[in-house]
Amino acid sequence: MDGERYLAHLADDAALLLACGRRDLDAPVPSCPGWTMTDLLWHVAIVYRHKVECMRRGASPTPWPPSRTDEHPVDVLQRDYDDLVAELRTRGPDAPSYTWHAPDQTVGFWYRRMTHETAIHRVDAQLALGAATPVDAVLAADGVDEMLDVMLSGDYSDLPVPGLDSAVRLHAGGREWLVHNESTWLTVARDPPTDLAADAVLSADPSTVDLWLWGRAPQSDLNVEGDVAAVDALRARIDSLGI
Repeated sequence: MDGERYLAHLADDAALLLACGRRDLDAPVPSCPGWTMTDLLWHVAIVYRHKVECMRRGASPTPWPPSRTDEHPVDVLQRDYDDLVAELRTRGPDAPSYTWHAPDQTVGFWYRRMTHETAIHRVDAQLALGAATPVDAVLAADGVDEMLDVMLSGDYSDLPVPGLDSAVRLHAGGREWLVHNESTWLTVARDPPTDLAADAVLSADPSTVDLWLWGRAPQSDLNVEGDVAAVDALRARIDSLGI
């Protein structure tokens, strides 16, 4: 997706998140155990502020995070959202920026990351008040891709799982990914050939797959074929990241 589409989705989900905050700041957030709506809004606001500082300083700010103040959390989130969008628009997606993802040191990384951050936490806020609406299908498919390729793939030599060697194919919104989950490494292939073997296949609409990857939807919402142990191993690897 291009920068303007990310910003449009960011605006929509931020507005829904703020609306939830205006309804009940004390509501517990079931998908973030131990948090209330106030905690959720402060978390997102501080994440926004952190990314603004990353772009301005060209480095991750330290010390971090800042302390909470007595300001109303809805006002804090609105201000930090406005600052984030202004910074993104002023710089544009092709401008250089510090990010924690070495292959992409551009502002465009934050366009994408903050849009997905907001979508997932909008779901959290809605779950705190009852039920959540799905993530937009195109955005959710991009979210699946981001989670697998950016957040999950890479070196796990510091978190080895002896004997692990499985492959899981994911289907969502006409797109496919093949995740090879090994003892010390995880790789992701986009749109893999159909003849590449997988131990299990997961399929659902893009929102459900995206939310499952982020721990916001139960596995029972997915269609699972093949070796459930391979799916459980993938779930365990995601959970080991603490994200």
